Amino acid sequence: MEIALQLEYQERDFIKACIRRERWAQQMLYEEYYGKMMGVCLRYANSHDDALDILHEGFIKVFRNISKYQPGTSLSAWIRRIMVNTSIDFYRKNVRRRTEDIEQAYDISSDQADAISQCTEKEILAAIQKLSPAYRAVFNLYVIEGYSHKEIAGKLEITESTSRSNLVKARSKLKAILTSRSYGYEDE
Repeated sequence: MEIALQLEYQERDFIKACIRRERWAQQMLYEEYYGKMMGVCLRYANSHDDALDILHEGFIKVFRNISKYQPGTSLSAWIRRIMVNTSIDFYRKNVRRRTEDIEQAYDISSDQADAISQCTEKEILAAIQKLSPAYRAVFNLYVIEGYSHKEIAGKLEITESTSRSNLVKARSKLKAILTSRSYGYEDE
């Protein structure tokens, strides 16, 4: 935490201020983590507006549950976990899940060089946002967050084979989008 808190007892006092819902403490926390957590939310969202909705819902959860945070542990990691879980909740609420045949996914895989290494961060983010919500959620959870297919299946209420299939298809679609450079990213 880069807020001017130098000692552990000061962190505890800061967290206690957040628990007491003191606006100055909530504002400091929000401003400190807004950018980093917006990046997390953008990876899961269809649009900037959806990412803002996820972010704000996530911060509401942070402030409601701040009393559960253990001072001395990573506040950033704790908030990030809430944002990822909020993104998953958003996905569940707004997406119809469909099961695809895993055999189709094997035909899509490729051994060619990865197109992502030649792209900017904005291009990659824009391409990820072009994925369907199901593909995007599995891609983010597996590639970015490091969840196993079994864990993803449990969180998204899908089968492990669907998780694997969606990952293969997400990677294929990302490669196609990034290779064609037709991602249509618009600067905010």
